[in-house]
Amino acid sequence: MNSKIDYLLNIGIVKLFIFSPLVILLISCAAQENKENSEKHQNRLAQASSPYLKEHADNPVDWYEWGTEALERATREGKPLIISIGYASCHWCHVMERESFMDTAVARLMNENFVSIKIDREERPDIDQIYMNAAQLISGKGGWPLNAFALPDGKPFYAATYFPKEQWKKILNQILAAYKKDNGNVLKQAESLTKGIQQYEVITIPVDSVASYNHKIYEDIFPSLETVIDYKSGGFSGAPKFPMPAVWEFLLQHHYLTGNKKALDAVVITLDEMANGGIYDQLAGGFARYSTDADWKVPHFEKMLYDNGQLVCLYAHTYQVTKDQKYADVITKTLDFIKSDLTNPDGGFYSSLNADSEGEEGKYYVWTKSEIENVLEKKAAELFIEYYQVTDVGNWEDSKNILFVKDKIEVVAKSHLITTEELAKIILEAEAILLKERKKRVSPSLDDKVLTSWNALMLDGYLGAYFALGKSEYLQIALVNARFLEKNMMRPGGQLWRNHKDGKSSIDAFLDDYALLAKAYVRLYEATFDIHWLELARSITDYATDHFRDSRSGMFYYTSDDSEFMVARKMELTDNVIPSSNSVMAEVLYRLGEYFDQDEYRNFSKAMLSQVSKDVATSGAYYANWARLMGLVTFESFDVAIMGEDTMEKRQQLLSHY
Repeated sequence: MNSKIDYLLNIGIVKLFIFSPLVILLISCAAQENKENSEKHQNRLAQASSPYLKEHADNPVDWYEWGTEALERATREGKPLIISIGYASCHWCHVMERESFMDTAVARLMNENFVSIKIDREERPDIDQIYMNAAQLISGKGGWPLNAFALPDGKPFYAATYFPKEQWKKILNQILAAYKKDNGNVLKQAESLTKGIQQYEVITIPVDSVASYNHKIYEDIFPSLETVIDYKSGGFSGAPKFPMPAVWEFLLQHHYLTGNKKALDAVVITLDEMANGGIYDQLAGGFARYSTDADWKVPHFEKMLYDNGQLVCLYAHTYQVTKDQKYADVITKTLDFIKSDLTNPDGGFYSSLNADSEGEEGKYYVWTKSEIENVLEKKAAELFIEYYQVTDVGNWEDSKNILFVKDKIEVVAKSHLITTEELAKIILEAEAILLKERKKRVSPSLDDKVLTSWNALMLDGYLGAYFALGKSEYLQIALVNARFLEKNMMRPGGQLWRNHKDGKSSIDAFLDDYALLAKAYVRLYEATFDIHWLELARSITDYATDHFRDSRSGMFYYTSDDSEFMVARKMELTDNVIPSSNSVMAEVLYRLGEYFDQDEYRNFSKAMLSQVSKDVATSGAYYANWARLMGLVTFESFDVAIMGEDTMEKRQQLLSHY
């Protein structure tokens, strides 16, 4: 590879400077100039549907949304593309915007030499997937903000994540020099990288030549998976820690089917430690996206709908197994948060809450010791401070504290010579007082777009909670959401929209939207016995089969056959923080095959599982939802017929168990 391109892949360390008063004054003047300019200027993103893109509408950068206008201009002017991708609750996305994209000098460099495109990865995961693959192929790393450089036709030649301002300016100049003076090698790099992306996580093996699977393969998944489980703090060993609900759902199933207690222990330890940690909002309920440490104590404070939908379901399933009241409490509190903070008046669910408020990460959620002492009466403050590990020096920045639990409530109660019940009552009352006080603060910004796939996960979460706890309120909320999605996201013939904002639906849906909504509607049928929802699930699945399925491999592409031109048509195969759309679609096909007694659905599902069966056996952590399907298929389902006047009551009794 040319040395200039090599250099781009190995950027040096940014120097730190000690500023003189004169430099500080100049920076202050520049900041004031930027602010005055931004108040006058609104770029194209002011018309975007995405709250994340609208946040960049006052940037001096001449941003485009993804589309033909930007690509045609780049082609016409012979300029490379900057494709910058992020999302509304991303802390480092906001940092890079403040440092670089609000800077007029940086904007001038970008505007004169590049065509710049801003993308909300939650609206356009198909585009994000391509350029994230590029970053991973180049460096083995990914993340957001994601910044890719591409030819005018969209083929990337370099991609990486966050850059501080001086480093960003340096790489802009280096990219520009390479593009102008060494264009032949840049073109070769783009072709090579694009070929790698096109082959990355795409299956081309014919469906009739793949491996099989059986009980033994399923049972052997746990021993290989167990080597990475942290039996002390839960989750996987090391940091950061992501919830990864699909993994623990598989272990619950594995325990049920094989009787392996260690599988259940791993789930219980993980759920207990998460519920005690800072990743869980101890006052209002709900989970942050991940923990930066190995003990769930220090979260990345953004709250995502998709995490909370899956985690409610996971806690509900674990409650069904253990009947542990603390899991019911987590479910109830989290759904109270969803209802108050992430539900729109029509029954749709909003996408996320920002990690930042007033320019600081986590400011809304953390406390100094004195703040707590000033709000609570003395004895309650003393008990609350001890129970939630609050100190004068703090466990976070600037002597502030993230609330988390270290000792069991029985231990703290005993040390103060009171009953567990008395302490629980005091803590509960103190939480309510502090939550009321917290609501006086400037709250994190809300991303109020409604996404089909994420809503389906939350719909499934409400149904899981209804099955476990039997609260009819949860079923009613699920039905309101299901009708909202049917009205606003479904199109004729089973086709779907992905996004809904300000009364308008837009963006053709992707495979995760089809798979997850079909799955949620199947679950709603199980909750109501209303065949309408099962028929909708079949209609959605049939559309996806007709427009997303690759007949050669039997797998599904992430985009439909009539989607806009992209440099690569991808398949989503591995399970991550959200199960892969192919694994969910395979499960939906299997369940529909059972309900409608259609061999075609079942055969499609089993063929898909066969394609990844070797990977499931050796890499269970990244194929956990596939592993659950393997358990369902190999151990097989059976039918229960419920008859008589008390059918619905008997059904509820059955569904209350795992």
